[in-house]
Amino acid sequence: MEQDARNEGRAAGGARRRRRGSRRRRSGTGLAPLLPHILTTCNLAAGFYAIAKASTGDPVQASWAILAAGIFDVLDGRAARMTNSVSKFGMEYDSIADTVSFGVAPAMIAFHAGHFMELGWTGWVMAFVFTACASLRLARFNVTAGTYRGRFDGLPSPAAAGVVVSTVWFVTFLRDAGINVNVPAVLPAIGVALVGLLMVSPIPYRSNKDLPNLSGYRAIVIVVMIFTALIAMPQVSFFIVGIVYVLSGPLELLYRYRTGKSLELIAPEGEASEKSQGPTLVKEEGPS
Repeated sequence: MEQDARNEGRAAGGARRRRRGSRRRRSGTGLAPLLPHILTTCNLAAGFYAIAKASTGDPVQASWAILAAGIFDVLDGRAARMTNSVSKFGMEYDSIADTVSFGVAPAMIAFHAGHFMELGWTGWVMAFVFTACASLRLARFNVTAGTYRGRFDGLPSPAAAGVVVSTVWFVTFLRDAGINVNVPAVLPAIGVALVGLLMVSPIPYRSNKDLPNLSGYRAIVIVVMIFTALIAMPQVSFFIVGIVYVLSGPLELLYRYRTGKSLELIAPEGEASEKSQGPTLVKEEGPS
C-alpha cells in the first residue's frame, strides 16, 4: 500500500508539473515576455539621447536617434504579438516612450536647430505646442479609436517627428551643397506649431491599412523603385515624402468637400490605432 501511495504521489506531482509547464509555454518563458519592454526602453533611450544631442548643438545626430526610436517603436509591437505578451502595461509604457521620442525630442531638435531662442518666450511656447499636441494625441488614441476606416484622426506623431527630422537633413544637405540657408526663426517656429496642431486635428490621414494589396512581380518592381528613390538622396527624398504626407490630409479633406465624397465610418469598436503595443495593434505612426 505504501508503494501504491508513493506511485500515486509521483503521478499527481508529474501532472502538476505538466500543468505548470503548459501554462509557462502559453505565457512565454525566459526573456521572451520582456523583449517588447526592452525594445520600448530602447525607444525611450533613443529619445533621451536625441534630447541630449540636440541640447549640445548636434541636431543631425539627434535626428538619427529619432529614426532609431521609430524603428524600436515598430519592433516592440511586433515582438509583443510574436511572444503573446500584449498587455495594458505595455501599451502605457509605449505611450510614455513615444511622448519622449516623438513629442519632446523633436521639439527640442527644432528649438535648437531653428534658433527658437532668438524669439524669447514665444520660441519656447511654439516648441511646447508640438510637445503638448503629441502628448494629447497619444493619450487620445489610448482611449478612443479612429473615426474613418483606413484613416488616422490627425497627423500621426511619428510622422510629425519625421517631418522635423527630414527638415534637419534637408537643410544640412543644402548647406553641404554650398547653398546658404538663413530663414527667420519665426518661420520654423510657426511650422513646428502648425505640425503639432495637425496631430490633434480631426483631419483624416491615410494609414497603411488602405494600401493596395500588391503581389508578385509588380509588387517587387514598385518596392525596388521606392527604395531606390529613398536611398539615392535620402536628405531630399525623405523631406519630400514628409511634406507630401503632411499636406495630403488637408488636400484630401478639401477634395472631399468640393466633390461631396465621404469616408467610410468604422464600427463602434473601432479598428486599431497607431500604437505599437496594446489590445488594438497596428503601426501608424513612424518616421511612423
